Amino acid sequence: MSNPKGEPLTNVDAAWYHMEDPANLMMVSGIIVLKDPVAIDTIQSVIERGLLSFDRFQQRVVEVGVMKTPHWQDVDQIDWAYHLVPVRLPGQGSREDLNAQVNAYMSQGLDFSQPLWQIHFFENVGQGSVLLLRVHHCIADGMALVSVLLSMTANSATSSLASGRSIDRSVHYVSAIGQLFRQTSNALGKASKVTGKLIKGYVNTIIHPSRILDFAKIGSEGAATTAKLLFRQQDPTTSFKGELGIEKRAAWSRPVSLDRVKTIRRVTGSTVNDVLLAAMSGALRRYLVSRGDDVTGLDFHAAVPVNLRDGGHEITLGNQFGLVFLCLPIGIEDPLERIFEVRARMESLKNSPEAIVSFGLLKAVGMTPVDIQRAIVNTFGIKTTCVMTNVPGPKEKLFLAGSQLESMMFWVPLSGRVGLGVSILSYAGEVRLGIATDAGLVPDPESIIDAFHLELADMWRLYEDVEHT
Repeated sequence: MSNPKGEPLTNVDAAWYHMEDPANLMMVSGIIVLKDPVAIDTIQSVIERGLLSFDRFQQRVVEVGVMKTPHWQDVDQIDWAYHLVPVRLPGQGSREDLNAQVNAYMSQGLDFSQPLWQIHFFENVGQGSVLLLRVHHCIADGMALVSVLLSMTANSATSSLASGRSIDRSVHYVSAIGQLFRQTSNALGKASKVTGKLIKGYVNTIIHPSRILDFAKIGSEGAATTAKLLFRQQDPTTSFKGELGIEKRAAWSRPVSLDRVKTIRRVTGSTVNDVLLAAMSGALRRYLVSRGDDVTGLDFHAAVPVNLRDGGHEITLGNQFGLVFLCLPIGIEDPLERIFEVRARMESLKNSPEAIVSFGLLKAVGMTPVDIQRAIVNTFGIKTTCVMTNVPGPKEKLFLAGSQLESMMFWVPLSGRVGLGVSILSYAGEVRLGIATDAGLVPDPESIIDAFHLELADMWRLYEDVEHT
């Protein structure tokens, strides 16, 4: 292994590292459901060939010098007792038992004296096995981690077990929403130059609020977008907003037919993303109504990750994404009207420089003192109600460790003091929804999942009514 003395984290990765908080764990979590029982030794062999082929999974983070700058440092050996933990659920391993364990582990931080990842191996979930992966955001963003995971799979049970099989580092499964916002990579350097100056101005406005107008008038490309992001009014107070606690909750949906979603997309002249985001908005509306919130004319923002990597290259770790802030039409009750409104709002964002500017902001934030970083991140948090991401997986069933990969789901970290995370993942013709919440704010994320299914059912009934007329 290289770099025995360590190397510094990039500014963006350092920003995610410093966001870690007991009530705001910066972990990307995911489950993989395998159809058959698998021996833990087999899983370890797959991990050794797969995850450990990437240096970051054999390195821990240490803070160096007076400024405590985070560096990657190689570890002498992997502590398998920590990194791969067998768990046996009671009885036949019901969905409820698995969910309870997932909730417990999502509320626990990783050990920072170790490389920042851990896998819990559930040996008896129904007739098969389940892996729960937890990886710190400073290692990589969700898009990269999905690619790393899927690079360890194969098209058959036999080939997935082949000891000599090399990892396919060219595999890419990037955000579908990211594909709508393809940006040129040379714009990232430009964004960094612009936002490096702008973030200094923003820090000054924290200390001297009277200077806000001078900052907003900075005459530079991207300044208007940056000012819009930094000085946008905070989102309205709802049941999703409030003080965060330690305990977290996670839930995931039954499979939804992707063909059915595509049919709704076709008859409404929208996209698959439009349909799913509109159904998700409707589900959040239903939940708020059940909690007694006033949803009349309600809009709030979802931070949507946008992949900024160039396509067709080797998998790269680290964080290389920006954010766009989609205003969700929660106040619209009619499903069809909501689809059209989501489509219109997505269209207005497609040519927005928000993703590149926000990437530059994260890079600039990573260069500021930790206390200032947290102040800026918290400022973004009050202006956003949820983090929402949509990742398309492979179209065909894959195999891992000799077993068919039945399904998978992942959850985004609740960064920036945000209490609600929404994940949409497609795989082998099916779509699933994942919800991650702060237990003190939303103790029952299953209710949002149920509402999502109801929204899609209502959309399908509208389609059937049109077909029969």
